[in-house]
Amino acid sequence: MDLTLRPELENFIQQEILAGNYASPEEAIEAALNLLQAKNATDLLAAELRGQIDVAAAQLDRGEGLDGESVLANLRAKLQAAREDR
Repeated sequence: MDLTLRPELENFIQQEILAGNYASPEEAIEAALNLLQAKNATDLLAAELRGQIDVAAAQLDRGEGLDGESVLANLRAKLQAAREDR
């Protein structure tokens, strides 16, 4: 694959190499692509979480939610039971 980069990007890569951050243009571009992959994964997770939040908000609007105190009491009871089983 041959790439043509804008001069300012080529200069940036060269500065990164001169600064010792990367050994070659290929290494710098690989690092950039790794960051792009991580961003895409983060964007996907964020979209999934927004969907889950929308579902939860709709459930709360329908009165299907639990109050926080009940949830905490239930979790404390489960934790206590787990400790007693040891």
